[in-house]
Amino acid sequence: MASIICGSIAYDTIMTFDGRFQDQILPDQIHILNVAFLVPSMRREFGGCAGNIAYNLKLLGGNPLVMATVGADADPYLQRLDTLGISRSHVKKMDDAFTAQAMITTDMANNQITAFHPGAMNHSHLNRVADCAKNLGNASSHFGIVAPDGRIGMWEHCHQFAEAGIPFIFDPGQGLPMFNGQELLELVKLASFVAVNDYEGEMLCQRTGLSLEQLAKEVKALIVTKGAHGAEIYADGKNFAIPAVKPEKIVDPTGCGDAFRGGLLYGLENNIDWESTGRLASLMGSIKIAHQGPQNHQLTRAEIFERFQKAFGYQL
Repeated sequence: MASIICGSIAYDTIMTFDGRFQDQILPDQIHILNVAFLVPSMRREFGGCAGNIAYNLKLLGGNPLVMATVGADADPYLQRLDTLGISRSHVKKMDDAFTAQAMITTDMANNQITAFHPGAMNHSHLNRVADCAKNLGNASSHFGIVAPDGRIGMWEHCHQFAEAGIPFIFDPGQGLPMFNGQELLELVKLASFVAVNDYEGEMLCQRTGLSLEQLAKEVKALIVTKGAHGAEIYADGKNFAIPAVKPEKIVDPTGCGDAFRGGLLYGLENNIDWESTGRLASLMGSIKIAHQGPQNHQLTRAEIFERFQKAFGYQL
């Protein structure tokens, strides 16, 4: 059994400014803004929703199959996927583009200025679910996820999963504003599951004109994450309250939602009940937040399951 993960692969370049933006920007001169920030600290992380979700699913012993587009600068990331044992047979390389990149500068007050270049991500529609699924056997025994990506790619991949008979999670994330209410409702109805955070859930409700309870009736499960307040899963006519797992420390929230989704996919792959699936996903987010960057937590499957038993009092 495998999970086809459609979404972005990206580099995150994170810089630290040893000051405060407000001290460098003159409010009455922003119409002629021209500033530069000295950033003595810089690091580059492997990121992107598809990469992050696949990383977490692989930690759990799942079988991720990434479907994404990358640029001419992607060799370090591709080598990393090889090292992790994550198939890149459906990662398409665009030699005339850069891999998607987020350039984030953070000041001493934790304010951030971010520039995002989508690059090859804008060509994600060139990948097709049917090509990825043709060697997997019975389509209905596998799962998929459509995570934030190029707009056309997200739209087409949702339709392609439905046409192939592969149950999938629609995870609009930061891509949600690219679609109007009618489009979002169509994608929800195509999906088997929908995963959003609480803010995205509110936006989804506003754009579609439906409540969470009404949206939940369109899918097998609607998952709403709430950060430190855990999550809610609407499934089987019930509402499961998923508790948060207290992290060892709070270091970096980047990629916590993707870690949660890796747990969801593992639960689906292994036919685990929704309450336990949600708890495992919650644990994955807790593990991630204690580490810098979205892919630097390195627990084994056995260690993760040991933490699950410690947190919830039973074994998966």
